[in-house]
Amino acid sequence: MKYLLVLLVVLVAFWIWRNNRVGRDTPEPPARAPQPGPKPPLAMVACRHCGMHLPEGEALVGRHGHYCSDEHRRLQDD
Repeated sequence: MKYLLVLLVVLVAFWIWRNNRVGRDTPEPPARAPQPGPKPPLAMVACRHCGMHLPEGEALVGRHGHYCSDEHRRLQDD
């Protein structure tokens, strides 16, 4: 009878040890940071002097339209 009790204690200890170990063997997947979405397209304009396309935010505005540089704006506005 005492061998049966020892065997039962060993089996319960093994079961507890195994259940605790299984939780540590499978790592949790790392939390993924949210991915930023694609940026909206920029409005493009053409230089009135040379025709080069550039973003509207970088273009210089003159009396007759958009220009790629101050020199082109000066040449066309004169």
